[in-house]
Amino acid sequence: MKAQELIRSIEAEQLKSDLPIIHIGDTVKVGVKIKEGDKERTQPYEGVVIAKGSAGITQNITVRRVFQGVGVERVFLIHSPRIESIKVLRRGKVRRAKLYFLRERTGKATRLKQRFDRPL
Repeated sequence: MKAQELIRSIEAEQLKSDLPIIHIGDTVKVGVKIKEGDKERTQPYEGVVIAKGSAGITQNITVRRVFQGVGVERVFLIHSPRIESIKVLRRGKVRRAKLYFLRERTGKATRLKQRFDRPL
C-alpha cells in the first residue's frame, strides 16, 4: 500500500489545476507545444471533443477536425507538459458519451447544436 500512496502523491504534483471543464461535443482549441530544432512554438489545434478517457494523470480527450477534406483525430493527454492551453470555444448539445458516428458524416451533417445553459 505504501508504494501506491507514493505514486498517487507524485501524480498529484503533476496535475494541472487551471483546466476548464470539458464535455463531449465541445469545440476546443488546444495549444500544443511544438519543438523545431532549438526553437519552441505553440500550435493551435481546434476541433470537436468526440471522446474522453481515463482519469487522473492519464486523462485524455480525442479531438476531431476536418482538414482539407480529410478527418483528423488527435488524442491529447490533458495533464501533459506539451499541452500549453485548452480553451472551450463552444458547448455542444449531445446525448452520447462517444461521438464516433461523426466519422461517417461529412459537411453540414457533422454540425452539433450549441448549448447555452453551461458557461464557457
